[in-house]
Amino acid sequence: MEDIRHILNKYSPITLEEMDGVNLQNRTDTKFVFAAKHLPSILERLSNDYRALEVQDLRVSSYQTLYYDTEDFQLYMAHQNGKANRYKIRARKYVDSNLHYFEIKFKNNKGRTIKERVKIKKIKDTLNDKVSVFLKEKTSFDPAFLKPKLWVNYSRTTLVNTFTKERVTIDSNLTFEKDGLTKPYNHIAIVEVKQEKVSSSLFGKIMKEMRIENGSISKYCIGVTQIYDAIKKNNFKPQLLFLNKIF
Repeated sequence: MEDIRHILNKYSPITLEEMDGVNLQNRTDTKFVFAAKHLPSILERLSNDYRALEVQDLRVSSYQTLYYDTEDFQLYMAHQNGKANRYKIRARKYVDSNLHYFEIKFKNNKGRTIKERVKIKKIKDTLNDKVSVFLKEKTSFDPAFLKPKLWVNYSRTTLVNTFTKERVTIDSNLTFEKDGLTKPYNHIAIVEVKQEKVSSSLFGKIMKEMRIENGSISKYCIGVTQIYDAIKKNNFKPQLLFLNKIF
């Protein structure tokens, strides 16, 4: 991690306010997963084309995210069963800035990701009136049936392309947690390239050179398979085998 921080200091910084122009709440996501040990060499090659988000003088930020689901895991099962239109419902704490948001993330059948959120005071197991109203406005889910299912904690680096409307988020030091049970997954890096529409970029070019193919992966779904033994996980077995191979 120290190597990564040292390399990121070579990047020009960008602030949260400057990032407003590339918030990309309605976007395409292209995901890559690879061994975390490759991050330093990849980051070395990106510094001339990307700026690094800096918050509280930090360029690697800590995130804590609580995911909600129904008692029978309807949101997880939509992904497991390959449903095209699906939701993730979560509350996120940006640890370094002590900001909290309740978020609804919708993936439609055209491959676009739409994220909407509302600021909250802190993360709670039960959904308060403000969050319940927001949830009812945006989805058909009854807030009373949503329960906290999984904490997903990680470190994130956000890069913003200097030349095009593109953001790259790099998540590492991944940990899944529920009721005192913790499963670390710190051997992998999960990268999302976020664009208005899929187009070429230096990051994508590097992935192609390294023969790292893009693919679908959900931190929430992988975490559920690790924490809940009895859950159905047939569709995730190829991903789990791949992640174990990286390890």
